[in-house]
Amino acid sequence: MRINDLERRIRDDAFGIAPGLVAIRRDIHAHPELAFEETRTAGIVAAELTRLGIPHVTGIGGTGVIGTIEGGRPGPTLAIRADMDALPIHEETGLDFASRHAGKMHACGHDIHTATLLGVAALLKDMAPMFAGRVKLVFQPAEEVLQGAAAMIADGAAEGIDLALGFHNQPDLPVGRFGFAPGACLAASDRFDLSIRGKSGHAAHPYAAIDPIVAASAFVAQVQTVVSREVKPLHPAVVTIGAFNGGTTYNIIPERVHLKGTVRTLHQAARDTAQAAIRRLAEGLQVAMRVECTLDYQQMVPPLVNEDRVMAPVLAAVRAQFGDVVDAGEASMGSEDFSEFAARAPSFHLRIGSGAPGRDDRLHNAFYQPDEACIGNGVQALTRAALELLP
Repeated sequence: MRINDLERRIRDDAFGIAPGLVAIRRDIHAHPELAFEETRTAGIVAAELTRLGIPHVTGIGGTGVIGTIEGGRPGPTLAIRADMDALPIHEETGLDFASRHAGKMHACGHDIHTATLLGVAALLKDMAPMFAGRVKLVFQPAEEVLQGAAAMIADGAAEGIDLALGFHNQPDLPVGRFGFAPGACLAASDRFDLSIRGKSGHAAHPYAAIDPIVAASAFVAQVQTVVSREVKPLHPAVVTIGAFNGGTTYNIIPERVHLKGTVRTLHQAARDTAQAAIRRLAEGLQVAMRVECTLDYQQMVPPLVNEDRVMAPVLAAVRAQFGDVVDAGEASMGSEDFSEFAARAPSFHLRIGSGAPGRDDRLHNAFYQPDEACIGNGVQALTRAALELLP
C-alpha cells in the first residue's frame, strides 16, 4: 500500500466512525464518574471492544480495561493509554449533554480520550495484518488522583510492554494542530500534609499559649525559599501550599493548624532537595516556634520523560498523516500518571489540539468544552503512529 493510500484510508476510516465516537463521548460526558468509580464508563468501553471483536479484560486496577489487538506477525508490544475519570467540578456549560450528576464533570477531556482510543481500536483492528507485534489498549481509571496507573500496573498492566503512547487534548493548541515537549515534559508530583500543634489559649493573652497559626505562617514563608535558595536554578521546581486550616473564631488561639502542599519537579535532584528541605524546615519549626510538627510526605508519580526513539517516529507519522501541523512546546509543571508507564518502557506523550475557534478554554474549569473534531484527529494520529512504531 502506497503512503498516500495509507493516509487516505486512515483519514476516510476515521471520518466514517467520527459521528459514533462523538456520540460515545457525549454519553460519557453526561454521566461522569470520579476516580475508581468508572464502572459505567468501563462498561461502555468493554461493550465497544466486544462489538469490534477485540479480546479484553476488565477490572484491572479496579475499573480499568485492557484490550489486545494481535498484529499480522511477531513483534514488540505497544501500549496506548487513555484515562477515563472525571473531576469533582459542577458543570456550567449548559450543553444538552452536560453532566447529569451534580458536582461531577469531565472538565479535563477524559471523555474525549476514551472515545479517541475506541476509534484507534476500530481502525487498528481492521489494519491488524499490516503491523507486527500487538497493541494493548489501556483504558485507565483515576488519573486525576494520580493513582490509576499504579493500580493497573500492580495488576500486571505493564507486563510485556516494549513501547507506550499517551496523549492529552490541549486547549491552548487549536484543533488540527499537535504538540510535544522533548525530554521531561511533565513534572513529578509529590504532596505533603503538615500538622502543627501548639497550645490553645485566649487571643488576648498569646504569651500564655503557643500559637500554631503564627508557626504555620512562618513555615509558609520559609518554604518558598526551597525553590529560590536550595534547588538548582536550571532545575524547574514549584512548591505550593494549597490548604491552610486552623481556628474557629476571632478570639481563640487554636490547638492545631493543618497545611497541605504539593511539590512539582522535572529532575530527581530537585525532587530530593525539596523533600529534604521541607522535612528540615518542619523539624526546625519545632525548636524555633515551640510547636509539635507531624509531616506526612508522599512521592506520588515521577516526571514524564519523552524518549527520542519513540517521539521521533510518532512525530514523523503525524506529519505524514497531516502535514506541517506539529508545534514544539515547553515542559509543564503539571503532572500525569502515564509517567508510571513511561518509567517502565520507552514512551511518548502527544498533545492533541482541542481549542475551539473563538474560545479561550482551560482544563479543570466548569465551562470547559473542547472542540470534538480533536477526536477524529487523535484517531488518525495515534493509528498512524502505531503503524510507524510496529512496522
